Amino acid sequence: VQLQASGGGSVQAGASLRLSCAASLDYYHIGWFRQAPGKEREGVSCITLSDGSTYYADSVKGRFSISRDSAKNTVYLQMNSLKPEDTATYYCATIRDCHYYYAMWAYDYWGQGTQVTVSS
Repeated sequence: VQLQASGGGSVQAGASLRLSCAASLDYYHIGWFRQAPGKEREGVSCITLSDGSTYYADSVKGRFSISRDSAKNTVYLQMNSLKPEDTATYYCATIRDCHYYYAMWAYDYWGQGTQVTVSS
């Protein structure tokens, strides 16, 4: 399984970014987690294989939106109204069950992350 996150960057607070995750989507749910310097990893969002159900951490609900394009084997994380506290390296990963998107043990495979820096 290979996953590649991209689309990060440095933006001002209030701006938007769209992260992309290139992956083989036929057999996996896909989640995003992030890690800020000196902090634990935090599950951010997840989308299911079966019906495209979505899950969000409270910290991003209403601002972030996850979607998938099976034809392109890509999952997107649209991030709006970014805040300095969203600064982190973002990883996309396969996950066994989206109900547990907040638990790091639920994630199986991930690749290199993409850095998101939000300045105030």
